[in-house]
Amino acid sequence: MDLLDTFFNLDVLREAWPALLAGLGTTVLLGVVSIALGAVGGLVLVMLRLYGPAPVRALCLVYIDVFRSIPLLVLLVLVYYALPFVGLRLSSFEAATAALSLVSCAYTAEIYRAGIEAVPRGQFDAVDALGLPFFTGMRHVVLPQALRIVMPPLTSNGINVMKDTALASVVAMPDLLKQATQAQALAANPTPLIGAALLYLALLLPLVRLAGHAEARYRAALR
Repeated sequence: MDLLDTFFNLDVLREAWPALLAGLGTTVLLGVVSIALGAVGGLVLVMLRLYGPAPVRALCLVYIDVFRSIPLLVLLVLVYYALPFVGLRLSSFEAATAALSLVSCAYTAEIYRAGIEAVPRGQFDAVDALGLPFFTGMRHVVLPQALRIVMPPLTSNGINVMKDTALASVVAMPDLLKQATQAQALAANPTPLIGAALLYLALLLPLVRLAGHAEARYRAALR
């Protein structure tokens, strides 16, 4: 067999295409849900990390350090295979969402923290001078400025989460990579993996360009 028949077999790709598209849909859903949960959870976590009582701040710091240190693949295996022994059985999608969200939450909290601490101190003094309640000042004054600062790293973190969805195949979730490997085994041909790679590129390249655009806009705003 030549190179085209081995890696770019159109007949094999045509047969595998419906399964690849179904896997792409699952991958996108998993990524979007995990990014959303990580973004919301990270915001709550950073508020507690910066402004909560001392014991809560310490617990949040431990959470952030632990989940930024543990490999995602290890966490995914623990969530899916270990939790049933304590009576909590999750589906492959639920386990993958939980693992991705827990890690994303830790990284997102640190991104938010950097943005909040980068807001000029005078903005906080202005909130105090106006007598605004804490949450009102954060919502209308501090967080809009912080989000503008952290948009590039937030976008990059979202791309990383979307790429990490490929690890969900180890818990038999029918994502894009899992569908591609199954199609490869059935056809005894690696063409479905090439198709999956092209779909990943079609999904992630626009996000990469979006991250670059957001970073360029932020640099321009600082000039």
